[in-house]
Amino acid sequence: MDEKPEELNTQAITLAAHGEYPEAIACLKKAIILDKTNYLLWYNLGITYRDAGDTEHAQFALKQAYELNSEDEQVIETLANLYITAGETEQAMLYCMAGLEVNNLNAHMWNSTGVLLFSQGEYQDASEAFEQAVTLDPHYYDALYNLRDTYEQLGNAAGAQECQNKMNSLATEGDNYYA
Repeated sequence: MDEKPEELNTQAITLAAHGEYPEAIACLKKAIILDKTNYLLWYNLGITYRDAGDTEHAQFALKQAYELNSEDEQVIETLANLYITAGETEQAMLYCMAGLEVNNLNAHMWNSTGVLLFSQGEYQDASEAFEQAVTLDPHYYDALYNLRDTYEQLGNAAGAQECQNKMNSLATEGDNYYA
């Protein structure tokens, strides 16, 4: 049987959706053997490793995707968030900055940057990053939540309340958010 990378990728996505990670990983590795320069295959391999709980292999695969396409915002954001989760703040910040260089209007990248700054106790800088995220996407619940918490750390009760009010209004608009 002549397997094609696209077919193996589709099969891997289906397997991963059912929690069959070893099988999905095997499909993606086969696909990569057939097409080593397809960054989406590497990206999907990284996502699958991440979902399977294998951070080290996820980082490796996602870095391969990034090397092949350093302009894909989803690849960069996923790498940044993977490093944030792993507690590797320097690497995470490098990818956040790379993502903002590609598109400084990416609200998710601003939010991730804010999360990093908050975790380092840099609350003023974190608030500016979260404010940027909320400015770009006023309905971005996670950024509002993070901004509220940052304002609380800064002693900005009025700002924190404004964020809470906005979060409450999003919840009543039927966005299935709970504050």
